[in-house]
Amino acid sequence: MSKLTDVPKRILIGRALRSDRLGETLLPKRIALPVFASDPLSSVAYAPGEVLLVLSIAGVSAYHFSPWIAVAVVVLMFTVVASYRQNVHAYPSGGGDYEVATTNLGPKAGLTVASALLVDYVLTVAVSISSGVENLGSAIPFVVENKVLCAIAIIVLLTLMNLRGVRESGKLFAIPTYVFVGAVFIMIVWGAVRGLAFGDTMRAPTAGFQIKPEEQGLAGFALVFLLLRAFSSGCAALTGVEAISNGVPAFRKPKSKNAATTLALMGGLAVTMFCGIIGLAMATDVKMAESPGTDLLRNGVPVGSDYVQNPVISQVAAAVFGNGTFFFVLLAAATALVLFLAANTAYNGFPLLGSILAQDRYLPRQLHTRGDRLAFSNGIVLLAGAAALLVGLYGADSTRLIQLYIVGVFVSFTLSQTGMVRHWNRHLKTERNAAKRRHMIRSRAINTFGAFFTGLVLIVVLATKFTHGAWVALLGMVIFYGTMTAIRKHYDRVSDEIAAAEGPSDDSVRPSRVHSIVLVSKVHKPTLRALAYAKLMRSDTLEALSISVDPAETKALKDEWERRGINVPLKILDSPYREITRPVIEYVRGLRTENPRDAISVYIPEYVVGRWYEHLLHNQSALRLKGRLLFTPGVMVTSVPYQLESSELAKQRAKKRRVYVAPGAVRRGPVDARPGDAGGGAGAGTKASGSGSASGSGTKR
Repeated sequence: MSKLTDVPKRILIGRALRSDRLGETLLPKRIALPVFASDPLSSVAYAPGEVLLVLSIAGVSAYHFSPWIAVAVVVLMFTVVASYRQNVHAYPSGGGDYEVATTNLGPKAGLTVASALLVDYVLTVAVSISSGVENLGSAIPFVVENKVLCAIAIIVLLTLMNLRGVRESGKLFAIPTYVFVGAVFIMIVWGAVRGLAFGDTMRAPTAGFQIKPEEQGLAGFALVFLLLRAFSSGCAALTGVEAISNGVPAFRKPKSKNAATTLALMGGLAVTMFCGIIGLAMATDVKMAESPGTDLLRNGVPVGSDYVQNPVISQVAAAVFGNGTFFFVLLAAATALVLFLAANTAYNGFPLLGSILAQDRYLPRQLHTRGDRLAFSNGIVLLAGAAALLVGLYGADSTRLIQLYIVGVFVSFTLSQTGMVRHWNRHLKTERNAAKRRHMIRSRAINTFGAFFTGLVLIVVLATKFTHGAWVALLGMVIFYGTMTAIRKHYDRVSDEIAAAEGPSDDSVRPSRVHSIVLVSKVHKPTLRALAYAKLMRSDTLEALSISVDPAETKALKDEWERRGINVPLKILDSPYREITRPVIEYVRGLRTENPRDAISVYIPEYVVGRWYEHLLHNQSALRLKGRLLFTPGVMVTSVPYQLESSELAKQRAKKRRVYVAPGAVRRGPVDARPGDAGGGAGAGTKASGSGSASGSGTKR
């Protein structure tokens, strides 16, 4: 079966890469920018609209606050970028916020940051894909009618692209990201030229509409709260900034310098596009409403529920370029595509963070393993599954999903910058070089301001978005935190239990005697092979054990045993309720109770089949027995396989198909690296009972 599944796997994600080719997947800055910064760059497609949507609650009169909100977002962006430039130089290993918080504030703070980032990465995929589907749906009705299905299909496609490796996916993502950035800058420049140089009057499609305010004449605290809520919505432009600090190992050398440069480029491009679109939205008189069907008025009459409210960037493009023109279509297509690709920021950040957490034993060890294409495949698949679930639950509605957004980002921002302040304080105590001290003091000042500002924004976000859905993100963080804490406790407990003692212990003391038992259903080739193998082990005692569920079959077994003169005692256990597993378990436990210092070795004959449907036709009683015996102290379980002709035919078919299998394609971690895991695999000779191979049972049916 693994041969059959290998063919589509190679078609979808390509041939496996050797571990020593990991350096070939590292990214230059021109590729790293769209790979790690596509999320904040693409957020300009919806962040300005979120600001106007919130302000529309107070009517058009509140729109004049939007430039000031944009200025606040710009200051915050530059603060965060400057702060993270210190992070990537101080912690280039790729742990990012998690490593900074853990090292300087303790494991609990680090785990809080990790929980926040994991939640936010999942939301990044869900929000970006849903927003892209909505943008595309304004031109293609089928997408709107089936947006959940389309969103999940795009998540699957992105997953496959990332499973091929970050470099290949980065090349695919670079072109549309740069086209989008170029188209937005052309729109901003051309709009400024038309408005300032030519004096043209540019009108958005909604310029003639009026807005019916939900709250008339807001003032005082209510107005301040509204402005703070609009500001928190605009902060969506900052999502994904932390991904670069988490992805430093994916950069080419010098890693820290290239990551810091990419951060600066990302910040400059994002704030310029964000401010440009806000400015053009004001100049072209764009109107937005949270409930457009009832709150947008045309000649004093609501536009109705059939009205489709286009995003701000689409309305601005229609005013600047003209609806249906080449540049309008180009920008619309690039916007939809880059929103889909913006999820790639999370596809690079989530698996890297998951790998580090797995290495620290907070997540399953499988997340630390690189796949065939040297990407963290298990983390990629886990992210895709969580995002698809979220998209399904929220109906791919970006307006609902975005209310969950941002909380996790600012939790990690605040704790990370606080940790950096502690980092500089610790180093300043021992540093004596004057030049280095000046650099550290400057860095500490940047991180202090960053911690204060992001902490203030976190309070604002929690206060303004909690009842609108932020509580769901907080709940997700709590669940992640609790789960990771439980996983760490489990791994620690297992490590303590299996740690080898310095002196003699019960596990290293040789058993007094070994009792060997061969399970028998009837006398056939698998049974004879198991008996022959058990004799070679030179046990103190050896007996065959069978369960009597049918008197006629039991009598036939006894007669055949005597006829062949098999010199191994045959013990028959009656089972009036026709059970197989329980009598064997009780018998073995009874032997252990009588002789606690003795070891019991149980041999199970099995025959191996080669066709998938043959697995369904055979009772897996051996698997059930092994599963129960493994929980019995002092019992060793050995499977003795007997390969049938169909298994040999399966191997011959695979050879004829010449299926590509990379050298070392079967990867096994070191035994001591996976506490509780069962290693080994099917093959000739004996195999560990936990190997997971499917086979028929030679025991009683």
